[in-house]
Amino acid sequence: MSVNKIDFKMNQGKLFYLAPDDLNKIFEHFKSRGYKVIGPTVVDDAIVYDEISDVKDLPVGVGDEQSPGIYRLKSRDDGAFFGYVVGPHSWKRFLYPPILTLFEARRENGNIKISECNDEDVKFLFVGVRACEISAIMILDKVLGGGQYVDPVYIKRRKNTFILAVNCNEPGGNCFCFSTGTGPRALAGYDIVLTEVILNDKHYFTARAGSDQGEEVLEDLGFREASQDEVKEAEKILSEAPNKFTKRVDLTNVVEILQSNYENPLWDKIAERCLSCGNCTMVCPTCFCHNVEDVTDLLGQVARRIRRWDSCFTVEFSYIHGGSVRYSTMSRYRQWIMHKLSTWKNQFGMIGCVGCGRCITWCPVGIDITEGVKSFKEVLNKI
Repeated sequence: MSVNKIDFKMNQGKLFYLAPDDLNKIFEHFKSRGYKVIGPTVVDDAIVYDEISDVKDLPVGVGDEQSPGIYRLKSRDDGAFFGYVVGPHSWKRFLYPPILTLFEARRENGNIKISECNDEDVKFLFVGVRACEISAIMILDKVLGGGQYVDPVYIKRRKNTFILAVNCNEPGGNCFCFSTGTGPRALAGYDIVLTEVILNDKHYFTARAGSDQGEEVLEDLGFREASQDEVKEAEKILSEAPNKFTKRVDLTNVVEILQSNYENPLWDKIAERCLSCGNCTMVCPTCFCHNVEDVTDLLGQVARRIRRWDSCFTVEFSYIHGGSVRYSTMSRYRQWIMHKLSTWKNQFGMIGCVGCGRCITWCPVGIDITEGVKSFKEVLNKI
């Protein structure tokens, strides 16, 4: 069954009021039902997604500063729970594991016994999912769960995931989800969406259900309906967020522009700084390229077939009998951009970029995908 059949509602229904500590009620509700609560937390000077148990585990009063090739945390004086944007992790790592054993072959009494991968029956509560990240998950729903060939592990994990989203109040320096139409406000794809309001001595959340299950949770936990003033303050914050973007890019006709400029020498100029490190693909929330490896133990008694994340930036990724298809760094960079912003549309009906800005932040030399698009448009405008 396709994961696209999950029943989400489109930004409707009443708004509830939650005090900051009320999030613990939601956490306990799901923990008592066997869910792992996964949310943002500070580890090694970065905000990552990991298992949490209490609101105290959230990055309370922590924000971040991002620019091309730069990421650092900073202290906030308002005690915000979600006063940051996105870090190096995406939710993909829980739905589409970086390393997965597909099957195992074991010698037993002179025979070979094959055991298929029985992925653990894990259930997730995702806490603090941004609008761009919801869009990324919905893209993976189509790529890995909506076509002729589906990933059963992804489908199983996806169906057992409850999304507690949060609207973005303050876009980061590398965010451009407003340009891709994927944020900053979450419109669909969530079970519950929060808006954090901090005003003078007030700190609270408004919560809206986006699915029947989300509505049941809010009703069962006894949260009261938000007042008109509380709703008005939350809406004011959301309406101001689009004006805070510092990075924008016009993606009109980008699919056609890139496909008609495959041999343009501008690719060499754009890619001349690229190190082929693959950071952009590893942090991207929609990249799904992988490799399959067979490994054995030292005694030759056990063999495993393992699926592992891979990157189109490696020479080995495009290796076929006789050699690699893409030897140059330029050809590999072009492949990634062409797929992400152009041929992805031919395959899946949408581009593969959600404007989260991770590839810009975590590129060690600060290559900016939006500047690359602007460069092509500037060249074409001069013709």
